[in-house]
Amino acid sequence: MIVVDTNTLAYLYLPTTQTDDIVALLHKDPAWAAPLLRRSEFRNVLVAYRKRGSIDANTALAIQLQAEQQMAEREYSVNSGDVLTLAAETGCSAYDCEFVSLATSLGVKLITSDKKIIKHFPKTAITAGAYLGM
Repeated sequence: MIVVDTNTLAYLYLPTTQTDDIVALLHKDPAWAAPLLRRSEFRNVLVAYRKRGSIDANTALAIQLQAEQQMAEREYSVNSGDVLTLAAETGCSAYDCEFVSLATSLGVKLITSDKKIIKHFPKTAITAGAYLGM
């Protein structure tokens, strides 16, 4: 199992330069987990793609449903105290620290492309490429 941030999940469903690596990540470790916050953040990504005209409403809804199915039974509540402490200690957002907190509590890696998260949490947060040994 791994924890994936919202962007990692988005790269799976929305074509980017990172999509191939994320597909390989899914094949290597298909058990992805995330905090419940992931749902709202992912919806926000889909809204941004709609505003740009990259996807239509039906596509956005289909992607949302696929992502919900992908993450079914592996979405978690996180400890607010842990999140607030991590954010205060690092200056990272509480949103980002939810993913770190979850990965830490599960004893697994957080897959992210966020350089600030990787810098502040090098024992927990890594890129998909690093996880894949690239």
